[in-house]
Amino acid sequence: MSRTFTAAAHPPLLTRRRALALTACGAALMLPARHAAAGVQLDISGGNFQPMPIAIPELIPGTAGDADTAHGITQIITADLQRSGLFVPIDPSAFIEKIVNFDTVPNFADWRTINAQALITGRVSRQSDGRLKAEFRLWDVLAGQQLGAGQQYLTTPDNWRRLGHIISDAVYERITGAKGYFDSRVVFVDETGPKERRIKRLAIMDQDGANVQYLTRGDELVLTPRFSPSSQEVTYMAYGEGDPRVYLLNITSGAREIVGNFPGMSFSPRFSPDGQSVIMSLQEGSNSNIFVMDLRSKATTRLTNTQAIDTSPCYSPDASRICFASDRGGQPQIYVMPAAGGPAARISFGDGIYSTPVWSPSGDYIAFTKQTANAFAIGVMKPDGSGERILTEGFHNEGPTFAPNGRVIMYFSDQIGGPGPSLYTIDISGRNQLRVPTPSYASDPAWSPLLS
Repeated sequence: MSRTFTAAAHPPLLTRRRALALTACGAALMLPARHAAAGVQLDISGGNFQPMPIAIPELIPGTAGDADTAHGITQIITADLQRSGLFVPIDPSAFIEKIVNFDTVPNFADWRTINAQALITGRVSRQSDGRLKAEFRLWDVLAGQQLGAGQQYLTTPDNWRRLGHIISDAVYERITGAKGYFDSRVVFVDETGPKERRIKRLAIMDQDGANVQYLTRGDELVLTPRFSPSSQEVTYMAYGEGDPRVYLLNITSGAREIVGNFPGMSFSPRFSPDGQSVIMSLQEGSNSNIFVMDLRSKATTRLTNTQAIDTSPCYSPDASRICFASDRGGQPQIYVMPAAGGPAARISFGDGIYSTPVWSPSGDYIAFTKQTANAFAIGVMKPDGSGERILTEGFHNEGPTFAPNGRVIMYFSDQIGGPGPSLYTIDISGRNQLRVPTPSYASDPAWSPLLS
């Protein structure tokens, strides 16, 4: 199996934000087809597992000129799988066999000796038309068999990092059975300057913190960016002159438009799953209610009508329901109601204040921020409110966003006495808490869908 993607010229704000078209085609294998009946697998459903030892030898360069690119792609794959917390890449200094020919079967005994359970082999070469081709195979070391068909990918040389992320996704999916999340991006608020005079700019980066580009100049306060399902547009709130407004920004062209002219404040925007509508909260006097706007007709529909503060709405993946935060019961809690409006059912009943609910892409969880006493926690619960559990707690943790596969959550955290907020990720089981590198302080992350 292979995928080919091409990249056109990009506007100056972002070098790699154009959607990349990938098409499937047959990949001829030099080896006879050998497939494991069951294959090496990692069950991540329960959260109680041991990370899998995996060997990732340097990808073989087609020519000496491809050596740096091959090394870079190898490093991307290694870092992706290690940061997932599901794999333990084996130190290359322990390798017994040196992989020098992509088209031969590895000596599995050598890899078993160093306790590898899985092995990745690959090759990177430059084509006659200048494109870069990466090939890889995944091997079950214990069974001595290749897992599935080999795969190859073609792209322009400047997109070599995506090759590493796409290969990581393929390995992740084949071994865990769940979709990967490495070939994705995150939009966030970049914060610089002293606390009392923070400059906040909208920024976008790869999910691992690389390729940061700025989408706004910092001449207005920006908050709560959210990706469209297509990953080519974001919606966000900005304080310019007068009341804050909800904007749509095309990250391919840089074009920006106001979602609508509303009296008072508008905030907490999110796209519908089909990308055709934006749901938001609009303030009316001392209360706020939830509205949805059709982006084609600009028709606005009111979904709640209370004297409370209803905010932070988010659609379920099938667009049948929305979750939101409301203080209609006295203090902010999480509610769920039909997407077209109607009776809302409270689903959070623990001690404390609940806010910023967001539905998992797979529909099985709602993540939230919970404030109790002097601490903020990030947690998850099922859509009916059962199974609540706290993943991490600290001085100020807020703003959860799910990875495209629903297995990892990113959020921002500001430590007590610290200079400013930073981004972190954590597995939905509460394992593997990691800081995401950013150029400066960062808040309000939102994860894109997988790039296409």
